[in-house]
Amino acid sequence: MIAPAPLTGTPAVHAADQLSNALEQHGIAADVHDGYGIALVSAWVDLLVWTDGFVYRWWTGQFSGRSRRRLYTAYTVDNPTAARCVARRYEELQQGHPASPLLHGDPL
Repeated sequence: MIAPAPLTGTPAVHAADQLSNALEQHGIAADVHDGYGIALVSAWVDLLVWTDGFVYRWWTGQFSGRSRRRLYTAYTVDNPTAARCVARRYEELQQGHPASPLLHGDPL
């Protein structure tokens, strides 16, 4: 099987890089991954933002009523508040999932 060609330079990668850079302004380090026409911005446990180059989407941390399906939010990539909203979700998640001591170089 032939591996797909790297998608660097796609609108999705560009949008993910923009979000990652904006998150750095909030003190948040994030990884960008790409493939198959989308890009992912991994910022924290349960905070994975994905984009197709037009919209950012991520889980709000909430579930719908009886169906218990995850509820997601979406912001267009040109919305300047998207990074601030991701940063707010990041802060919520940090309270429930503190960083491992290993990330800080502390022994267990």
